[in-house]
Amino acid sequence: MIPLARRIAAVTSVCVLGAALAACGTAGPSGVAKPSVSASPSATRPPVLTPGPGGLTPVFEHGPRTLGKQVALTFDADMTADEGPRAASGEHFDNPGLIAALRTLKVPATVFMTGRWADQYPAEARTLGHDPRFEVANHSYSHYAFTGDCYGLPTVGADRMRSDVERAYTSLRKAGVPKPMPYFRFPGGCYDERSRRALSGLGVTAVQWDVVSGDAFATDADAVVRQVLDGVKPGSVVVMHCTRSAAPTTESVVRRVVPELRKLGYRFVKVSELIGETSGHR
Repeated sequence: MIPLARRIAAVTSVCVLGAALAACGTAGPSGVAKPSVSASPSATRPPVLTPGPGGLTPVFEHGPRTLGKQVALTFDADMTADEGPRAASGEHFDNPGLIAALRTLKVPATVFMTGRWADQYPAEARTLGHDPRFEVANHSYSHYAFTGDCYGLPTVGADRMRSDVERAYTSLRKAGVPKPMPYFRFPGGCYDERSRRALSGLGVTAVQWDVVSGDAFATDADAVVRQVLDGVKPGSVVVMHCTRSAAPTTESVVRRVVPELRKLGYRFVKVSELIGETSGHR
C-alpha cells in the first residue's frame, strides 16, 4: 500500500494514507515461483526484468509507451502485521464488491498481497489465485517499510528484508495461491539501493507505478476518477487499494474509470504483460 497519497496538480483534494492501509479480496508461488525464467517466457515462467549490476533487484514503473493503449490496474492487499486485533473486532480489510466489479467488467488485474492479509483471508486469497483474470504478487509479509522515513511505517532491518519477502510467499502458498508471481511491491513504494541489494538473488522484479489513484481514505470518488483519467498514458501502471474500511470509493471509481478508458481506446492488461513487452526482460 501507499501509506501517504501524493498530490496530483489537477486534483484539489489530498489523500493522506496511514501505515495501516489494507486491501483486497473476494469471497469468492509451490515455492515462490523462483523466477528462473528462460529467454522466451512461458505460462509457467513469467517475464521478469534483468537484474542490475551485481544482481541488483530491478524496478519496473510502466510499460512501453509506443505499443498501443494498454494499462494495468493494480490493487494492494496490504494488511499489516499488527492489524489482527482490528480484523478480529470486525474491521474489513477486503472488498469483495470491488473484485466482483472487476469480474463483471472483465478487467484483468494484478493484486499485490501481504502475507498477513493471506493469513487473514485464505479463502479469498485462494479464489484470487485460481482465477485466471487475476495474478497475485508479493507485497511483503508485514507491510513494514524497507527504508527509513517511509510515511511513519515501522521498518524492517536489512537482515530481515529477504526473509520477510520469503515469508509472504510461504503465506500465499499456504492460503492456496498456486502460482504467485515473481513480482514484489515495496511497502509504501519506498526503496533504496540497500533494500534492492537485500533482495538480490530472489529473482523478483520490484513493481512500482506511474499513476497514483489517490483512492486510499478518499471520500470524493469524482476526484479519484479525475486523477486516474488525467494520469493514464499508454503502458501505465495504476496503483489502487481494495479495502472496505480504508478505500471506500474504489469500487465506484473502477466502475466509472473502466468504461471511460475503454472509450479512449485503452485495453486492460496484467503487469506481467507489460513487463513481457519491456526491453530488458527475460
